[in-house]
Amino acid sequence: MNYTIKRYTSADEALWNAAVDNGGVRQASFLFNRQYMDYHADRFRDISLMVLDDHERVLALLPANVSRADEHCVESHGGLTYGGLLLSPHMTATLTGEVMQSIMAWYKAQGFTTLKYKPVPHHYADYPCEEDLYWLFRHDAQLTVRLIASVVDLAQPYAFSTLRRRKVNKANRLGTFQEAEGINFLPAYWQVLEEILHARYDARPVHTLQEMQLLMQRFPQNIRLFVATERTTNTIQAGCVLYITRHVVHVQYIAASDAGCALGALDWLFAQLLSQTAVLFPHVRYFDFGTCNEQDGRYLNEGLIFQKEGFGAVSYTHLRAHETLS
Repeated sequence: MNYTIKRYTSADEALWNAAVDNGGVRQASFLFNRQYMDYHADRFRDISLMVLDDHERVLALLPANVSRADEHCVESHGGLTYGGLLLSPHMTATLTGEVMQSIMAWYKAQGFTTLKYKPVPHHYADYPCEEDLYWLFRHDAQLTVRLIASVVDLAQPYAFSTLRRRKVNKANRLGTFQEAEGINFLPAYWQVLEEILHARYDARPVHTLQEMQLLMQRFPQNIRLFVATERTTNTIQAGCVLYITRHVVHVQYIAASDAGCALGALDWLFAQLLSQTAVLFPHVRYFDFGTCNEQDGRYLNEGLIFQKEGFGAVSYTHLRAHETLS
């Protein structure tokens, strides 16, 4: 099959987004919509590529940026949880190999020497496909990062652990909490989140309040905030932001106040969300609690993963590879 490699420009936004949003690629995610990717365009210099056939139809997309640490390195993608080559349903294993070779040659001709690659985890795909991983192996790419995410398969979920059930039952017995949702709660929750992250970890959220408000306004069906509030005072005791793709609910920005921790607010909230997912998000199969690693996967936060496993989660891997453009 004949194809051309084209660097993405803003003039291609409609074509790019149509492929991402309307089933033109197998690994669909709203994170690849340019309205999401480009909100931090001032921090990530875009060098994404499009692979088009003779009729200007998308065969593949590669969301990518120039590394902020090394101007000779391409990342796919440094500003996103995952990236990698997004394949149309028409791509074969052989053609994928040819396309990846052409992409690496294109970047090499532009003066880049390395490619950092974060493939889309297979449970996010419309039709799981890992042809890119095979060709990375064929090109002797080096596996540099392996993270594990805690995921509940909602089609066949495991039961909660005894400890998690006990905490949920305690919260139900006390009748302390009520569930709430919506962007109106975001400023108050972000203040709680920032205070907890600063006090416990000397850290800050990756997104500012203003950035998260912007993204929630752009993607109201895909980014949703849920909180557990104290019934009598309406104060927020726990919460999380859900990133909702076609097949996965991904939990981010999880936090609980000291009082909320003592009363099981987060356990209660997750129990509500897991029980409601089939109704709230009927297309979703996986509830992804995110990763529990530091130091590129060399360190596992065993307490954190123990908590997530208590909700019936098991481990799925996220990979990152380093490819020399030789």
